[in-house]
Amino acid sequence: MNKIVVSLLLALGAVGVGHADEGMWTPDNLPVSEIQARFGFTPDAKWATRVQKAALRLAGGCSGSFVSPDGLVLTNHHCINACVQQLSTKEHDYIKNGFFAKDRTDELRCPTIELNRLDRITDVTGRVAKATEGKSGEAYSRAEQAVKSEIEKECVGKDSAGTRCDVVDLYHGGVRALYRYHRFQDVRLAFAPELEAAFFGGDPDNFNFPRYAFDMGLLRAYENGKPAKVADWFPFSADGAQKGEMTVIVGNPGGTDRQLTIAQLESARDLDLIPRLFLLAEMRGLLERYRAESAENWRVAQNDLFGVENSYKALRGRLLALQDPEVFALKRSQEKELRDFVAADPARQAKYGAAWDGIAGALKTYRDIETRYKLVEQRRGFMSEYYDFARTLVRGGAERGKPNAERLREFTDSKLPSVEQGLFSTAPVYPDYEKVTLAFSLTKLREALGSGDPFVREVLGRKSPEEVAKELVEGTRLGDPAVRKALWQGGAEAVAKSDDPFIVLARKIDPEARRLRGSYEDQVSSVIDKNAELIAAARFEKYGTSVYPDATFTQRFSFGKVEGWNEKGTEVAPFTDIGGMFPYATGSYPYALPQSWLDAKDRLDPATHMNFVSSNDIIGGNSGSPVINGKAEVVGLVFDGNIHSLGGNYWYDARLNRAVSVDSAAIMEALRKVYRADRLVEEIEAARKQ
Repeated sequence: MNKIVVSLLLALGAVGVGHADEGMWTPDNLPVSEIQARFGFTPDAKWATRVQKAALRLAGGCSGSFVSPDGLVLTNHHCINACVQQLSTKEHDYIKNGFFAKDRTDELRCPTIELNRLDRITDVTGRVAKATEGKSGEAYSRAEQAVKSEIEKECVGKDSAGTRCDVVDLYHGGVRALYRYHRFQDVRLAFAPELEAAFFGGDPDNFNFPRYAFDMGLLRAYENGKPAKVADWFPFSADGAQKGEMTVIVGNPGGTDRQLTIAQLESARDLDLIPRLFLLAEMRGLLERYRAESAENWRVAQNDLFGVENSYKALRGRLLALQDPEVFALKRSQEKELRDFVAADPARQAKYGAAWDGIAGALKTYRDIETRYKLVEQRRGFMSEYYDFARTLVRGGAERGKPNAERLREFTDSKLPSVEQGLFSTAPVYPDYEKVTLAFSLTKLREALGSGDPFVREVLGRKSPEEVAKELVEGTRLGDPAVRKALWQGGAEAVAKSDDPFIVLARKIDPEARRLRGSYEDQVSSVIDKNAELIAAARFEKYGTSVYPDATFTQRFSFGKVEGWNEKGTEVAPFTDIGGMFPYATGSYPYALPQSWLDAKDRLDPATHMNFVSSNDIIGGNSGSPVINGKAEVVGLVFDGNIHSLGGNYWYDARLNRAVSVDSAAIMEALRKVYRADRLVEEIEAARKQ
């Protein structure tokens, strides 16, 4: 067991070091001996490769997995909620009523979902290091971006439609890895339950347990107009999850900050988390008010409100962790241990010793620009889908005319298929809703920068945020995908000639946004990246790869087992069952079961496990990850963590942190008896027998 895990457990007073299930491990560096000792299971190369290729990443921020050779994909309802909403209309509200394609020809294409299957990981650390050697500031930033773009373009080759390649920084730049994915952009909805079943318990139960949520959905990957044929998939277990059994969660945790410096953690707490929470709290009130005005408004705002509520609760958990003196004491101890190791040797001190102060200096610069940077470049002052389209068109027109290595990273050749998928999406945009969100964000822009700020004056003139939002929304034509496509294909010339008010606004704003981005990249992120590489190298000298890298929204394996926890003297059982769901149903949202479940009550086996918890180490981005056993069979589907897991961005507590999943037995029971989805049941069962 690595020394960091040992020191963490001792600091927490855990009962023994052998209990820890900490770790989000890359598929090419599994801690085989630790897994063997802990679970009596040896994940050999054949098993790991099969699991790697059966698992999937939803490019928009979730995970999933193939569960049949015909490209059937299991993930969470909340991961496909946007697709369900985009496909819904006033006449066909799939959010409220659910969706089931009785035949494959009835499966509906999701406008913006892209699936990525990880095919290969290649170490490119040396090539990136050679390109950036001896450089700093702007020169370092430009060289790093250029070499990454070159590597990705070479990897994609001529198959940009079917291949995606990303250079990923692991160990905060200590390792640079090229991830090659097979890309699926034709993704169709096969099944989604009603929101009231998928999100039963709503925000009050979010990040809590016991839970009774049926948070699952089924997609299908298509290629050349036909269901994709895949060689690797996860069959469903015949029995579901069992108490005490080993569970493996394979997914794409979005990001952790367990290896950050103290200065970075303080900056995250004070400059990022606290202002973000204030903004989310205001957004929640705004969306609640909008949603209450009509049933249609409820449908339109539902997905955004879910995101705001979920983010608020998750980020509040992170803030509480960073305000906990014991957590910071642990982090200071870990940093001191590594800095003492560096200081003990003059050569190491000369090479690495200034890195921590270098990061702290960059964060002082960040403090000076962060508010304006977030509002302008990161678009917090311009919350509008129309504006997002406009800026993509303005920047895309300028960037695509440059050599690939000189472009902004999001417009390099390897990234363009995803950009175009979003830009040409047929998903509806709701003008009245756009007015509300844009006016709110423009108000925040004025509030933060001041009404006398030259940039604010340029955006608002002598008008109110509401007046500006109304004029922009009522004057734009960017809600039409055909208009966006014509402007994209027309390139910089077409964009320059456009009189669309959002295009005009984006052209006006772009110079200042680029200036802020340049300041951030050259004076903050590049300095942090370079010094983080040095700290990572020092960490490697001390610990090697026995330490897992921070999460980076790339595939990770987490090993744990089905078990509850002790909550202030009370034992929390690891399972809930279907029978326990009905007493919670009050008839009012979010505890209102849909009629389909009420009608099926007598048909359902009440003893069937509904949700369960396990000790697997997960974080946001793992939503939709399959929970598998040693046979690589699905026993569950991750959809949440418990309240204690919210501090998991910074540390893992084996005593309390738990992943929350839908049991595979509940999925099959409901598909059979609630939804009569016989076609899908037969496909899943046939896949298990192959």
